[in-house]
Amino acid sequence: MSLEITRDGAVATLTLARPEALNALDTALKEELLAALTGLATDEEVRAVVLAGAGRAFCAGQDLREHAETLAAGGEVMATVRRHYGPIAQALAELPRPVVAAVRGTAAGAGAGLALLADLRIGGPSTRFVPAFAQVGLATDTGLSWSLPRLVGPAKATELLLLGEPVDAPEALRLGLLTRLVDDDEAVLPAAQELAARLASGPTVAYAQIKRALATTGGLPAALAVEAEAQQVCGATDDHRAAVAAFLAKRRPTFTGR
Repeated sequence: MSLEITRDGAVATLTLARPEALNALDTALKEELLAALTGLATDEEVRAVVLAGAGRAFCAGQDLREHAETLAAGGEVMATVRRHYGPIAQALAELPRPVVAAVRGTAAGAGAGLALLADLRIGGPSTRFVPAFAQVGLATDTGLSWSLPRLVGPAKATELLLLGEPVDAPEALRLGLLTRLVDDDEAVLPAAQELAARLASGPTVAYAQIKRALATTGGLPAALAVEAEAQQVCGATDDHRAAVAAFLAKRRPTFTGR
């Protein structure tokens, strides 16, 4: 298996486990990741997810050795975008659970795409984002053309994607590519799991609806319509009723995710 799945309470950690290849995405890993994300979407026992990479890199992007072999064999190399990268990106973005990426080391190409689709990202001294699609004569995939402008703005996204220059950890934090930057690479995963545990103890139905609202496109009227629907969903939850009662009683609420 190229994907390791572990659970600690209500937190599931998905670890890309091809450290010898810097967790490059070959067909097997892409299929395992898509299956895992699809399963987590309906797993009510999981209330937050951590996405990490084994070893010294988060993910080097597409496995270029496999890619080159497909090219040499005359195969349809870019079929993987519709078959894998698109569905993975959509599943990750629409996962009704908070997702925290533990971005230790390099997140390149599709690896950067995966990291930037997480809701929050923790990095360390070695973290760097490398949007290097243009350097190999390609456009973007894994949602980067959608996620990157939302994080850094259209002008900066254009610069990063056209030039493909690495973004180091301090600059990534300044731009908003990282949510938090810890001092030690060894602390990246524990910090991400700690943050995920905090989110898992919160109002996860509300979190899912917040994610849905933030992904809305189409202007203010569309956003207002989604907000109205989201508030109706949240207003009917046990978590909302419990939180109101706790506020009136001047005590901290306990959320169940229901």
